[in-house]
Amino acid sequence: MPKPPRRVAKRLKAPEVTELVEAYKEGSTTYQLAGRFGIKRQTVSDILKRNGVTPRWRRLTEANIDEAERLYVHQGMSAARIADRLKADPETVRLRLRKRGVQMRDPHDRP
Repeated sequence: MPKPPRRVAKRLKAPEVTELVEAYKEGSTTYQLAGRFGIKRQTVSDILKRNGVTPRWRRLTEANIDEAERLYVHQGMSAARIADRLKADPETVRLRLRKRGVQMRDPHDRP
């Protein structure tokens, strides 16, 4: 059986790296940039880190998730507002709460 073709990592040229960094600073996400430049999302993050760019979002710690759960379940705060408070991505907050077994509310139901 023949081996599958070997994938070669794409290297961005200096002007492309500059364009990527500027696009991120202007609001593009790492996923959007990965698609635009034909590279992996992690590669985008690595390029940004090498160029001294501070990520907009950060990983949630267990303590962050504890707080998110308390705010969502006991105080009725939305996942989006919790994400703003924790400086995290709203979808990350939703995913981590669901992983904890929190029953998510319909976002259109308002108390």
